[in-house]
Amino acid sequence: MNLYRALVTISGMTLLSRITGLLREFLIARAFGASAYTDAFFIAFRIPNLLRRLFAEGAFSQAFVPILAEYKNQRGDAATKELADHVATILVWALVGTSLAGILAAPAVVYLIATGLKDEGEVFNATVMMTRIMFPYIGFMSFVALAGGILNTWREFRVPAFTPVLLNLSFIAASLFLAPHLKQPVYALAIAVFIGGILQLGIQLPALKKIGMLPRIAFNPLVAWRDPGMRRVLKQMVPATFAVSVGQLSIIINTNIASRLENGSVSWLNYADRLMEFPTGMLGVALGTILLPSLSKAHADGDPAEYSALLDWGLRLTFLLALPAAVGLATLSEPLTTTLFHYGKFSAAAVGKTEQALIAYGVGLLGLILVKILAPGFYAKQDIKTPVKIAIGVLIATQLMNIAFVPWIAHAGLALSVGLGACMNAGLLFWGLRRRGIYQARAGWALFFIKLAGAVTLMAGAALWSAGHFNWIALQAHPLQRIGALALVGVACGMIYFAALFAMGFRFRDFKRSTA
Repeated sequence: MNLYRALVTISGMTLLSRITGLLREFLIARAFGASAYTDAFFIAFRIPNLLRRLFAEGAFSQAFVPILAEYKNQRGDAATKELADHVATILVWALVGTSLAGILAAPAVVYLIATGLKDEGEVFNATVMMTRIMFPYIGFMSFVALAGGILNTWREFRVPAFTPVLLNLSFIAASLFLAPHLKQPVYALAIAVFIGGILQLGIQLPALKKIGMLPRIAFNPLVAWRDPGMRRVLKQMVPATFAVSVGQLSIIINTNIASRLENGSVSWLNYADRLMEFPTGMLGVALGTILLPSLSKAHADGDPAEYSALLDWGLRLTFLLALPAAVGLATLSEPLTTTLFHYGKFSAAAVGKTEQALIAYGVGLLGLILVKILAPGFYAKQDIKTPVKIAIGVLIATQLMNIAFVPWIAHAGLALSVGLGACMNAGLLFWGLRRRGIYQARAGWALFFIKLAGAVTLMAGAALWSAGHFNWIALQAHPLQRIGALALVGVACGMIYFAALFAMGFRFRDFKRSTA
């Protein structure tokens, strides 16, 4: 398999997802601004989203994909299909129960997540209602995560990478056509999440059937429980769930802190985070998706040289593409924020607050993406305990930084703590891989960094100079001109960066890689 082609495929689908995601955030910002009720939605959405990452995409994928790859490479399709059936049965029934419990306990859950809302009766009640509407989303997305793990192991990357687009389209339709007809318009966003979950599940089923891996859900989970392979997955899920829960606990704490700050703080952080997700999704998620099954296969084949080479390839691509993205977010924070969100109820003051959060998040962009490359180096070897230990230390450090930063720079302090914590996480993961001899750096890194630094410096200078020629706030009255100006600045910066790399000897063929 051509890994570079797979990366381009996934990144292309992710680009479509991020473009529709930004369109959705633009429509939400224009229609609802940054208010107590948008805070309520983002808090409510964070709860099922947190559990989705905890039970489904995060812990489940880390535990399931390496064992599934082992079965596929060593035991054949029949045993692999049986494993998928049994895992799907346990996963679905467990999450049905979790969803029902969450709907019943929504008031208590909301109170724990955002204690700052307890004195805002109407806003608190709206958050509870939206939480109840969206809680079944984790059930849909758990099966989507199962399907994605299977399809990625079969090297079918396109459908899983496309599914987030459907959630964004659901948001867009709800913002445009449903919200104006509701007494409380923000409820349209919660309904969009529910419908989006159904759509994402629906598109996966034909793809699974095509490869003969559509799981069969049994009514009696006891049969699935007796499967040794399924128990191995559950055994791996315990530390994996704890690893993911550490990161999600940090999000809960930050949300709780933000809910106690100025109204709009949760929303400003969310809008900045959406911009951060653009590069993290296109590069970090895409590379992590490709690397985990490829690393799992290299581990199952007993090929440590290939294992190390795959990590080296992922790290070089990360620095090549993530470093200019981080610099771009910092130098073009105002143009990006105004062009995407400064419309309707989204005020100039909200632009400034979102811009602060974006710059703070940008400090840790490289770390956030590197974690998605380095962590699979442990997961593919079915070592989840090491990332757990690192994540606990990072959680403690992040909260200590919150104590220092939040009184100083308010909501931006939360973003800065997350960014610096991600860099710390990446550094410790890298040190662990090197110390154990799992990763051996190939020659040429020093010269690679020198050339990269020169190209990034040129790009940063061009970004600051060109962006300074426009009054981005005043261009609100001329949105097409503002969009055109941002496109012109962005294209110019990209051309300068890649032209500098080309002049210093970088070539496309140097980053091509294939695997069996």
